[in-house]
Amino acid sequence: MTAPTTPSDLVHARATRKAFVRLMPLLMAAYFMAFVDRTNVGLAKTSLEIDAGIDAAAYGLGAGLFFITYAALEVPSNLILHRIGAKVWISRIAVTWGLITMAMMFISSPMVFYILRLLLGAAEAGLYPGIMYLITTWFAQKDRATAVGLILTASSVAFIVANPIGGALMKMDGIAGLHGWQWLFVLEGIPTVLLGIFIFFALPNSPETAPWLEPEEARELTRRAVGEQPEESRPGAIVRTAMSKPFLLTIAAIYFMNQIATYGVVFFVPSIVEAMEVTDSFMIGLISGVVGVGAVIGVLVVPRLLKRNPGTEVRLIGITTAAAIVMALAFVSTENPVAKMLLLSATMVFIVGVQPLYWSVLMARLGGVAAAAGLAFVNTIGLTGAFVGPYAFGLTEKATGSPSSGLWVLVGATIFGLLLLPLLKGKLARHDRDHPVAQPEVVPAQAI
Repeated sequence: MTAPTTPSDLVHARATRKAFVRLMPLLMAAYFMAFVDRTNVGLAKTSLEIDAGIDAAAYGLGAGLFFITYAALEVPSNLILHRIGAKVWISRIAVTWGLITMAMMFISSPMVFYILRLLLGAAEAGLYPGIMYLITTWFAQKDRATAVGLILTASSVAFIVANPIGGALMKMDGIAGLHGWQWLFVLEGIPTVLLGIFIFFALPNSPETAPWLEPEEARELTRRAVGEQPEESRPGAIVRTAMSKPFLLTIAAIYFMNQIATYGVVFFVPSIVEAMEVTDSFMIGLISGVVGVGAVIGVLVVPRLLKRNPGTEVRLIGITTAAAIVMALAFVSTENPVAKMLLLSATMVFIVGVQPLYWSVLMARLGGVAAAAGLAFVNTIGLTGAFVGPYAFGLTEKATGSPSSGLWVLVGATIFGLLLLPLLKGKLARHDRDHPVAQPEVVPAQAI
């Protein structure tokens, strides 16, 4: 980050530091709990098969169904957030998804499982793109990659921490007549509800309403984040404005492939660990958390290591190629459990580490309310990949009897994403040529 050189730079730097300290912990906590409540079902997979008759294919379908309603409601949810403000809407999201997480204790059949996963997706819809949109309204482009990296760090840390904690909760089996997986859902849903209530009182809607900012700091944050352009307020026009960016579809397709790989790993790592003859639920959670370590390393280290590379497209191609190679190695290392887990962790370094680059590319070229629609659209397409990944992984496991066999699905998705990157390069070049005004802060190397 360049040192401040003018009075307005000093004001902006001071305000940005305050925003990182006061705003980002709230957003990180929300996404941390979202990731915990969305993925804790992975630890319950074996128990659900025994207690509710949910086999690998049914589990994969139910795990993925979450993303169908989540994706379908992304854009309308983000437009509502833009209209009524983050305080009310993000609070509502957290409270409702926490309550539905607790209701997961009533799973008794595959159909009940499917319904609750669909409801959970509907409740949480809009959280991630809402957070991405807030970043565009609070932070200048040069600070956004850092902010996105922190949000993704929260989800990665959640995977490290939540798996051992969830494994420990599973050991409460039999207490008060409840299964361990029932305690898992109840005790991980309650903190989310409490967090949602806290967010209502602590999260400001905009810099202008933040009590911890001076008026000149709030004005400077807003000026550098969103500028002073008039905004269209009609939903149809908003969506058309966002969709007029040709690169959106391409990057959405690439993100779709990335999410197939990401959530295929996330939802089936506990099964892969169990297949290594690990039977203790706490140890399954602890070992599964190793892949979360890779994700943390990815979002913290990969963008920094690559910031001297000549262009965004070179970084994306290099990281995606590395992900495909490491993922293939993880599949063939079936006889060595330690090597398999280390390679899966290395896979997460790349497939999660590349994500801040996607969002930084988007944020540099989307502004105002169009960002609310455009970011939500890309996340919507991406999360259909989060449905496809677990479902395809489950079908593959059912057909072969091996949880590790689904890794070929993830390798294929990553290679398809790699093949789309040259197309993205051309569309970005065309957009930047046609919109030269947007160029001063388009994904500067120092921001990535």
